[in-house]
Amino acid sequence: MKPFKFFVITDTHYFAKSLSASGKPYEEFMDFEQKCYAETPYINDAAFDFLSKQTETDTILIAGDLSFNGEKASHEEFVQLLGKLKDAGKDVYVVTAGHDIEPNPFEYTDEGRRHVEGVKFSDLYDYYRDFGYDKAISFYRENLSYVAQLADGIRLLVLCNDSEEKKNIAYTDELLAWAKEQMDKAKADGQMMFAMEHYPVLPGQPILTLIPDARQKESKKLYTLLADNGVHLIFTGHMHNQSINVVETENGNKFYDVCTGSLIGCPAFMRLCTIENEVTVHIKSIPVPDFSWDTKGKDCTVYLREQFERMIRTLVGSMQYDPGRFLRKLGGDKPKLHKVVKVVGKALNTWTVGRVAKIFFVKAHKDIKDRKFIDLVVDIARNAFEGDQPFVEGTPEGDTVLKVFRRLKPVFNILNKKLHGSQGEEIDMYELLKHSLGNYGVSDYDATIKLR
Repeated sequence: MKPFKFFVITDTHYFAKSLSASGKPYEEFMDFEQKCYAETPYINDAAFDFLSKQTETDTILIAGDLSFNGEKASHEEFVQLLGKLKDAGKDVYVVTAGHDIEPNPFEYTDEGRRHVEGVKFSDLYDYYRDFGYDKAISFYRENLSYVAQLADGIRLLVLCNDSEEKKNIAYTDELLAWAKEQMDKAKADGQMMFAMEHYPVLPGQPILTLIPDARQKESKKLYTLLADNGVHLIFTGHMHNQSINVVETENGNKFYDVCTGSLIGCPAFMRLCTIENEVTVHIKSIPVPDFSWDTKGKDCTVYLREQFERMIRTLVGSMQYDPGRFLRKLGGDKPKLHKVVKVVGKALNTWTVGRVAKIFFVKAHKDIKDRKFIDLVVDIARNAFEGDQPFVEGTPEGDTVLKVFRRLKPVFNILNKKLHGSQGEEIDMYELLKHSLGNYGVSDYDATIKLR
């Protein structure tokens, strides 16, 4: 087989220009949003214009959540945008996901949130048949999953875990049997096969092990089936984080999950991937280009990063100044908790790192002891999504926070016995937090990976 290149983007969350995203209710909504909203069609325009002009490859993979919230108008406009890529000679392969069939799509006007027409799962085939489905050499219609021949010797297995009845489900035995049959055929035909789905199969960061929606249901069953049958690599999205993770099955087979940041929220990146041969894959990350919007002179990366930080600062700030809003965001206002939330919020927003460290009888590093604690919190949260987290051992932030974590080990030991990962795994809270604070493995951006 010859080396083969392709682009990967994900979570385009296209919101139609014909719909409304403005007014005070919209701004209040955006206080708690990681991704952009009104800007999304313009970010997509810029990214697709970039992709249409690339000469390194004509193959583009899009790993789900194509629309913002399943709006019919958004799907209609997005298909037109995909058509421009097709007209430029590009081969586009998509997988749909939960945000493409949301039951309550909406827009924002000065009067507030207003329902708009959406689409059903059964509608998606007709929208996206030209972008993967009709090129499939095998198609599992019930779940819009398929196999495509990308090049001589290379096949793509696209898995979708939605159906007409439900979304984001564990894969059925029937679909997995179909996938196994496709992997056997690829092996018999001497084809290298890799996969794409929307939901991460491996947690993007260790802390996400605790969150049920952060990865594919019954993920171990899936990656074991894939890796033990010759599929060692999958491209995913959903969590809007940039990560490359690897696991080894009980049979000793490697499985890599390459999750790419959302196109329209921090971290906003595209991947250019090169399959050198059946073993070696090169991955390069490319930032989303600047787009036509009043960003107040900021480039795309800074603009989207500030929206991410706005989300974190608003959430923590509301603890001190509007605890009811904070609790409603978490699922339900409880007036009895307002006083406690205010006290904790004030500490988070006003105390320094040194003052917080003293509570745990720890001395903060001199370089950060006078820094506001909230600024460190924002950095840690953002780093977990941006990947390549810098706060490893030997850095002022890493050493200070890890000292606190070591003080908390007796508490962690109790939690380890009571808590489990979202899919039943045993956890080590200290190691989980340490490796979420700092990246000790492969780079989440540019890497050469060996599949076996």
